[in-house]
Amino acid sequence: MAINPNTDFSAGAVLTAAQQNRFPRGVMAYTAITTSDATVTAEEVQITGSSFTAVASRYYRITYYEPYLSSTASTIFTMRIRQTNLAGTQLQSANVINASGTIFNGTEGICIAVTTFSAGTVNVVGTLQSSAGTGNASGGGPPTRFLLVEDIGPA
Repeated sequence: MAINPNTDFSAGAVLTAAQQNRFPRGVMAYTAITTSDATVTAEEVQITGSSFTAVASRYYRITYYEPYLSSTASTIFTMRIRQTNLAGTQLQSANVINASGTIFNGTEGICIAVTTFSAGTVNVVGTLQSSAGTGNASGGGPPTRFLLVEDIGPA
C-alpha cells in the first residue's frame, strides 16, 4: 500500500476528517512488568501485551524491550515479537550476542516490528530464548521490561 501522508496546512484552510484520520493515534497497548525470569533456555513468553482493536490499513510499531539480560554462559539471546502466543506468527526477531566468549554481565535488548493487522482484536507477545546456558531477564525498574504497541499512521 502507498503511504498517504497529510499535506502542509495553511492559515484559514479547513481541517477535514480525512486529514484527521491520517494522524498517528499513539499508544494502543502498553504492558510493563517488574518480575524477573532467571530460567530462560527454550523460547518462552516473557510479556503478554494488552489486547487492542486494530484498524485495517494502518501501521503499528511494536517495541519489546529487555533492560537487563545476563547468562551463565556465552549465549545468543533471541527476542521475538509474535502475534497472539508462543505458537503465533512471528512478526520480528532480534539477537543479543555475546561475541567475547565470556559470561554476560548484563546488557539490554530491543526488538521492533512495524506491521499492519486485519481489523479486529489483536494481541502480541514478547518471547525470549537463550542458545546456551541459563538466561536471566530482569528489570524491576526503572528501566522496566515492556511491550509497547503504537499506531503510527495510515498504510
